[in-house]
Amino acid sequence: MTISLPMATPDIQFQVTLNPAPLSDSERQAVLDNPVFGTVFTDHMVDICWSEKGGWHRPRVQPYGPIPLDPAASVLHYGQEIFEGMKGYRHEDGSIWTFRPDQNALRLQRSAKRMALPELPVEYFLQALKELIAVDGAWVPSAPETSLYIRPFMFAKEAFLGVRPANKVAFYVIASPVGPYFGDTVSPVSIWLSTHYSRAGKGGTGAAKAGGNYAASLVAQTEAAENGCKQVLFLDSEEGRFLEELGGMNVVLVHKDGTLVTPHSETILQGITRDSVLQLAEDAGHTVERRPITIDEWREGSASGDIVEAFACGTAATVVPIGQLKAPDFTIGSADAPPGEVTMSLRSQLIDIQYGRAADPHGWMQRLDQ
Repeated sequence: MTISLPMATPDIQFQVTLNPAPLSDSERQAVLDNPVFGTVFTDHMVDICWSEKGGWHRPRVQPYGPIPLDPAASVLHYGQEIFEGMKGYRHEDGSIWTFRPDQNALRLQRSAKRMALPELPVEYFLQALKELIAVDGAWVPSAPETSLYIRPFMFAKEAFLGVRPANKVAFYVIASPVGPYFGDTVSPVSIWLSTHYSRAGKGGTGAAKAGGNYAASLVAQTEAAENGCKQVLFLDSEEGRFLEELGGMNVVLVHKDGTLVTPHSETILQGITRDSVLQLAEDAGHTVERRPITIDEWREGSASGDIVEAFACGTAATVVPIGQLKAPDFTIGSADAPPGEVTMSLRSQLIDIQYGRAADPHGWMQRLDQ
């Protein structure tokens, strides 16, 4: 069945083709009862095309399934690709909301500019989310700490071999019901300090949410797992002294006087969760500093008792306390350290806003099912 629905702008229409073989209610509920991060996807996906001559066109909601690609598609050879990560939350009254989607749309535009891809209009991005929820809203789980992980992404699909920006691009949105990223209990994680590999370099793509950045982190992530750690922390590529970010999250340190510090660099992805947590910290009276931080500052501050907490934050994991940083020749903290008070307070504040259990003073939440 195919129908057309208007987008937020009058010059573009969404065509909706319903999946002829969606999961049954009982099959879908089985997934929602035990969601595993990023493994089962909803019945539909969004697809919008772009070409140099036609601009953005042919917006569709269609059955989830394989994407046909020519073997010479540019993305397969030159990695011209970006993505976003966000969540849909079911509130107690059954309504479905998402968190600061305008910021995801703007970050996608910044990533697109850096990767020589076309910038999707913010209103198209937001409407794409609503169109997907209109047909797949039943996939948003309601159990505590569960949500619908939403993955918008864009890639070069023009078939050619040659190093230049592609003239044909595709934008998609897919979604997957998920539970807590690191398991059901909130306990401090151990992270590994990579002293050999770098995530990004000056003038590179570190500030863009591009797949290549994550591909570059995987060998170090494997090294972290071999050392019993959940994530890897990278240092700057020039001096190997300054904290950057984790493989998929930002990092924040908490001083004993309540000051929060987070690394600042042109090679770090601007985290929407991080910026929101830091805003909540400022609202509560904490001083927040965004500045270069050396690994020695963390090491010495932890030893002296000046730095008392550390946490990682990102869309997938929200806020996760860091108990221990392990390096080849030293450690900071303890694997048995309890979660920090400031960390857990900020985590609770953020999650309560996202799930509609607390007031939203900054107007961050946007409803998707209307």
